[in-house]
Amino acid sequence: MTARIRDWPRDATHVDLRRPELPVRAVEIAAAPQRLTVDLERTAIIVVDMQNDFCAAGGWLDSIGVDVSPARAAIAHLERILPALRDADVPVIWLNWGNRLDRANLPPNVLHVYDADGSGGGIGQPAGRSEAVLTRGSWGAAIVDELSPGPSDVHVDKFRMSGFFDTPLDSVLKARGIDTVLFAGVNADQCVAATLMDAACLGYDVVMVEGASATTSPAYCYDATVYNVRQCFGFTVTPDSLLEALRR
Repeated sequence: MTARIRDWPRDATHVDLRRPELPVRAVEIAAAPQRLTVDLERTAIIVVDMQNDFCAAGGWLDSIGVDVSPARAAIAHLERILPALRDADVPVIWLNWGNRLDRANLPPNVLHVYDADGSGGGIGQPAGRSEAVLTRGSWGAAIVDELSPGPSDVHVDKFRMSGFFDTPLDSVLKARGIDTVLFAGVNADQCVAATLMDAACLGYDVVMVEGASATTSPAYCYDATVYNVRQCFGFTVTPDSLLEALRR
């Protein structure tokens, strides 16, 4: 993988602090609201929350009566684009809820979202097949079976809607010299959008991959997210346009 952690060339008597410019690997992608030229050498994709509690039968959402089929619609697109991105040496970063079992770093407002009436079944508690909802190391926090992480993929646990708060995500991107971030996963209008917005505020170039991003929210929420990404934060591409650019 060419977009990797950069280290100093060194031996016992000398350390070279120079950081030479990496070769540009430019591709042009059909996007909205404008076409893009992207440097693959400085690009990564963040896949958000494609985990059992959100996307699998028996997971947390399914156990509380939410239809998870809209979230699962992203799987087929991810199965197409992730291997192509890996083949192009674009880092794949899996960003999942992975809370502490003791929930020690979670404020009441986060706990409320997942157990609004205090009746149980929220973060760290059993619900459906999930022995501890959205908890690091649990079945519910694991990536869905259909998506197989590669050996060089990076995994980052998050504890809020945004993957940048209280996590090493920003450091992981900076260590790899990443400027442009593709976003995919669920829910497009919640955790994907929150992480994308923070990335834009931190100065990253942000691109949402439609189709590979999905939500269990009403369709108007997805439409509003696409509108806001294009209007306020960055760009959107389709899986087909991304694959076509990689083939070229």
